[in-house]
Amino acid sequence: MIDPRRLRILRAVADHRTVTAAASALYLTPSAVSQQLNALEQETGHVLLIRGGRGVRLTAAGEILLAHTHTVLAQLERAEAELAAYAGGTRGEVTVAAFATGIAEVVAPAIGILAEDHPGIRICVRDAEGDESLPLVLDGEADLAVAVEYRGAPGADDPRLARVPLHAEPFDAVLRAGHPLGVNDRIELAALADSDWIGPYPGNPCHDMVLLACELAGFQPRLVHSSDDFRAVVALAAAGAGVALVPRSALRGTELKGTVVRPVSGPAATRRVFAAVRRGAERHPLIRPVLSALSRSASGLAPAPA
Repeated sequence: MIDPRRLRILRAVADHRTVTAAASALYLTPSAVSQQLNALEQETGHVLLIRGGRGVRLTAAGEILLAHTHTVLAQLERAEAELAAYAGGTRGEVTVAAFATGIAEVVAPAIGILAEDHPGIRICVRDAEGDESLPLVLDGEADLAVAVEYRGAPGADDPRLARVPLHAEPFDAVLRAGHPLGVNDRIELAALADSDWIGPYPGNPCHDMVLLACELAGFQPRLVHSSDDFRAVVALAAAGAGVALVPRSALRGTELKGTVVRPVSGPAATRRVFAAVRRGAERHPLIRPVLSALSRSASGLAPAPA
């Protein structure tokens, strides 16, 4: 009989690519992880991992077992959800990991909705960049993520996660007041090809979105200034340090004095926001109302992506 606890360890190693990183995510020691993997190999009678100097990779047998692992763990999540529903589990805590504007625009209003409709559910919020929240859910450190699409993000068909689309929002061009292009109602990105640019650091999902939008417009932006804080980005644009593309929601409540904000013509960056839970957990009586509240709070924003 295969121990499902060892399957969780196998998936963590497959996700993190090293025993050390998987152990850190699971709050275990590397030796404990190695012992559990060795025991799993003995249970299955197959070598599941190839260990190398830069990490580990799954063998063909390991890949087969990993595919079944996704199904088994999702079914266990469903079993827990049904047992919780049977027990009338409408009181408890749900940890939500979300990026800053997602907290302000979606999560905070959802907490107000839950306080009215489900006062027994308490939300614990963790601030996490758009590409950090999904690993927190997969590792069991958060119950639910509010995340954004980014290059390399798990797709909608990922067997580990169930996703609910929330909303999509455009990026607007931010220029210094008095910029020659500021007289236009809309701005062609190609017209900014020779400008200095201000943008997030590589690794931030918005960095990839800005690069892609500029590539579609036929140029690679000259990123001179970098900050993950959009208030700093706007302040630099106001000082004439460069131009920027900023998600529309990040501009709400930001000091825009000294800037001109314009929508972009043609192909433009769009931030697509969704909620995600471990597959099977979407039926849990604590998770289901939170997903519903998030959808309600996002309904007044831009339309959800198809």
